Amino acid sequence: MTVLVFPGVRLLDVTGPIEVFTTANEFGGRYRVQIASEDGAEVITSAGIHLSADLSADDVQEPCDVLVIPGGPEWETLIKDDTLLDSVRQLNEKSRCTASVCTGAFLLAAAGLLNGRRAATHWRHSRQLATRFPSVRVQPDAIFVRDGQMMTSAGVSAGIDLSLALVEDHYGAEVARSVAKDMVVFMQRPGGQSQFSVRSRAPHTRQEMLRRVLDTVAENPGANHTLTAMARRAGVSVRHVTRLFDEEVGTTPARYVEQVRLEAAQALLETGDDPLPVVARRTGFGSPESLRRAFVRHLGVTPGAFRTSFRTTGVGTKDPAPAAVARHSPHPHVRLSMIAAAKGYRCPRD
Repeated sequence: MTVLVFPGVRLLDVTGPIEVFTTANEFGGRYRVQIASEDGAEVITSAGIHLSADLSADDVQEPCDVLVIPGGPEWETLIKDDTLLDSVRQLNEKSRCTASVCTGAFLLAAAGLLNGRRAATHWRHSRQLATRFPSVRVQPDAIFVRDGQMMTSAGVSAGIDLSLALVEDHYGAEVARSVAKDMVVFMQRPGGQSQFSVRSRAPHTRQEMLRRVLDTVAENPGANHTLTAMARRAGVSVRHVTRLFDEEVGTTPARYVEQVRLEAAQALLETGDDPLPVVARRTGFGSPESLRRAFVRHLGVTPGAFRTSFRTTGVGTKDPAPAAVARHSPHPHVRLSMIAAAKGYRCPRD
C-alpha cells in the first residue's frame, strides 16, 4: 500500500487509511505500508505536523495493491501542480487499485483518471468537482464510490470506510469486521452525506417575484406552500411559477418545499426536544410518518436515528436500552446498527 503525500495534505486523510491497513495486519492481513512524496522529503500537513516520507514517487518500483491519494484544503492550487499530477499518473500505473480521500478526487480528476467514471468527494465540494470536470459523474451523497480500479470517498473519515471495504475485498468480511471493532467504527455507516450537509440557502434568482416566494418558504416551512398558494403569492399563473422554479432554482416547487422542510426538521431535531409529531407539524410534514418517509428517502436514516446521531456524542449520557432503541427505529439497517452500537459491536455489510 502506497500513500502519496504533498505539502498541505490533510493529516487524517493519510493516517486514517494507514491505521485501517496496519490494524488489518493484526488480524491476518499482510499489508506493507509506505509513504511517498514527490522528492522523498518530509512534508508539512495542513495541521502543521511534519510527516516523513519513506521514498520519492520515482523510487516506487514495485506494483502495489492500493494507492491512496489524500486531499488537502488547498486543492485548487494542487490541481495546477503538473509535477504532482505526473506523480499521481505514474503511481496509478503501478497500482491495482487507486483510491482518493476527500478532495483527493480533484487530483485524480485533474490527472485525467476519472474521465467517464463515477466519483465521490466531500459534500461541500461535490458541485465544484462536477463543474470543473464535467466528464466525471459525481455521486454527491455517496460515502465512497467504486468504478473499476478507481475508488473515491467523501470527506476525511470516509477514507476509513473506503479502506475497510478494501480490507474486506482482500481478506474477507471477518477481518474487516475485526478491524472495525478494534477501531470502534462502523463497518458500514447508515445513511449518506446528505445528513452532514449545511442548511441550504435560498438560491439566487433574478426574479423578484420568485424571491418573495422562496423567502416565504424559508421563513415559515410549516405554512401552506401548495403550487396554487405560491403562484398566488407571486402574482403569476401556476404554469409560470413552475417554469420559474425550473429555470431559476433547477427543481420543481414541490421538491424545493420538501427540501426546506427537511432541513428545518433537521435543525429542530438537532437542537430541540420536541416530540416527532410536533416537529412534523411545525415543519409542514403533517404527520410523523410523512416526516419519516422524507428522512429515509433523502438521508437514509429515520428522524429518531438522526436525532440520536447528531444531538450528542453520548459522553456522559446513560446508554439506551437496545430493545427500546430498536422498537422506535423502523428502518431495518438503522435498527441493526443501533442495536450493535449499544452492545459494543459494529454491523456487517448488507
